[in-house]
Amino acid sequence: MSEAERVVERTEAPATPEEDRGGLARGRRVVLAVVGGAALMAVGGLLATTLVKSPAQVAAETGPPVQGVLTSDVERRVLAQTVVMRGTVVADQSVAVSPQGVRSGEGASTALVTKLPLKAGDPVTAGRLIAEVSGRPVFTLHGAQPMYRDLKPGSTGDDVAQLQQALRELGHGTGGDARGVFGAGTKAALTAHYRAIGYEPLPAVADGGAALKAAREAVRSATWAVEDASSPTGAAGPPEGTGPGGKGGAAPGPGASASPAPGAGAATGAGAALGPGAGRELVRARQALGEARAALAAAEAADGPMLPTAEAVFLSSLPARVSSVGARAGSPVSGPVLTLSGGELVVEAYLKDDKRQLLRAGMTVVISSEVSGTDARGTVATVATEPSAAQPAGPQPQQDPGQNPKGGGTGGSGGADLGYRMVVRADRPLPAGFAGQDVRLTVESAATDGEALVVPVTAVSAGADGRTVVTAVSAEGTQRRIEVRTGTSGDGFVAVTPTQAGALGAGAKVVIGVAPRETRGKSK
Repeated sequence: MSEAERVVERTEAPATPEEDRGGLARGRRVVLAVVGGAALMAVGGLLATTLVKSPAQVAAETGPPVQGVLTSDVERRVLAQTVVMRGTVVADQSVAVSPQGVRSGEGASTALVTKLPLKAGDPVTAGRLIAEVSGRPVFTLHGAQPMYRDLKPGSTGDDVAQLQQALRELGHGTGGDARGVFGAGTKAALTAHYRAIGYEPLPAVADGGAALKAAREAVRSATWAVEDASSPTGAAGPPEGTGPGGKGGAAPGPGASASPAPGAGAATGAGAALGPGAGRELVRARQALGEARAALAAAEAADGPMLPTAEAVFLSSLPARVSSVGARAGSPVSGPVLTLSGGELVVEAYLKDDKRQLLRAGMTVVISSEVSGTDARGTVATVATEPSAAQPAGPQPQQDPGQNPKGGGTGGSGGADLGYRMVVRADRPLPAGFAGQDVRLTVESAATDGEALVVPVTAVSAGADGRTVVTAVSAEGTQRRIEVRTGTSGDGFVAVTPTQAGALGAGAKVVIGVAPRETRGKSK
């Protein structure tokens, strides 16, 4: 058999089972490879479509979006215009006690604090001893008017009337003294109060009683002169061996009548007339006696206790409390020894001119404490008409001798202006914990008269014809312009009234602006 025949015979010979299985496996692998390649090509194509964009598509996505309308609901409610500011909670009255006018003791050149019986937070009642300076007491009395002068016997005025009332409240009657006249009854009452707190009052006339003694001596001498001029011997004086009053009569005491006794102009027993010139001498003696008695009355009126400016502190609201103590026993008086606070807590704020023009007394205020998280309602009590000079916020004690209640100064006192002082009083007493807090004040400077239709300010526009309109949007998206009249505005809203009744109601939607609308990747 030739070589070619052998080759043909081999190729035509049937394959063995092992050879059949190997070929099938190779076919499967080829098919899997083709399918995998196709899948990879499909994924690559999808990725390419997301990364590769046509110029038209790029322009559509980067161009400005189509704008739509932004709407808001029409509300029916009370609209209030508010002004928001900060304020400080302070006592209604704050008094700095600076008794620099207290008289020092002998040899002392500077007033020293010798006793401080109170500490910060202690209550203070009327008549209470609050300090001692150079051995002299400083005490409280009830009254609204501060001490501005020493009150002495013979003084008159409203401040004397206030002292009389304060002494009566402490149980010391002022007798028959007229209102506002420092007389004998007021002297007794003041002396009683000083002794009740353990001190003696200072004398109004610091001469040890010399003036009063001299006045009494002058009356006695004048009385004797009248008696001498009335005697039968004229100016020769009483007969030897008789008393100063003649005929053994005693000299009249101070305040005796200037009129001679009946028959004083006649000679005793014999009825002889006075000698020449005796009548003129008697007239002059009587005139001198009258003048001496008037001087004695004035001396007696001026004599007695006095109330020095630095020894009394008047407070309009009692009981009060000690806010701070600024000295200690033994230190010289160079400023406030202590500060007293009385009355209810109020809120004090300072306004710039623009806000002052919006606010007035009687407006409603919401007092908000961020510390306690509570609100309280109140009203504006006062708004100053003059700016206050730069002073520390809160209690601002002044350094006048004795005491001076806090009050806003004027811009003319020097320094930068804080603004116009406004005081807010709470409808109910503020809690003691509010004292000293910095609080937020929301003042209702205007409000609608009851409920009104309210829209955002941006919903209102004025046309070329001068009409004020809002644009209402229906549920279908159609728009129509409605003419309105505007009213109170506040907090970004304004009250409106449609000129045509029923044209606009609560719940309707009005256009307040434009808003971008999605283009979904397509150019419009």
